[in-house]
Amino acid sequence: MKKVILALAAIITLGTAANAQISTLGVRFGGGWGWGGELSAQWGMGGNRLETDLGIAGNYLNLTGIYQWTGNITGPFGWYAGVGASLGFITGNDGGLGLGVAAQVGLEFNPSFPLQFTLDFRPEFGLVGHSGFNPGWALGIRYRF
Repeated sequence: MKKVILALAAIITLGTAANAQISTLGVRFGGGWGWGGELSAQWGMGGNRLETDLGIAGNYLNLTGIYQWTGNITGPFGWYAGVGASLGFITGNDGGLGLGVAAQVGLEFNPSFPLQFTLDFRPEFGLVGHSGFNPGWALGIRYRF
């Protein structure tokens, strides 16, 4: 429980440190290391944004921060792509800290009501802890402020 509270504090700190306004809050399903789910927040930064995700799956807690460039396709449809880092905490016999880099590319739908729907691909490259290449597709739904 302490790790969850620390990770949530880190998400809030990342957004505040970036001097950004929270623009969406919701969940991503299937993200992180290819399974589980993530609590997700996006912080507006001019025309771009910072996405922070807290993933919990089994004995692994993962915090990812991605700086995203965004663009419009047509009407309510848009795209985004970005790079960032991930920090993981592994509990149990394989306990320890995981550190890696991540990239992300996706499509979003922002209808006239205040929800956002996303489909993205985020490969993560573990450098410490969960080392190696870990690709992951995710569906997201977030409330837009």
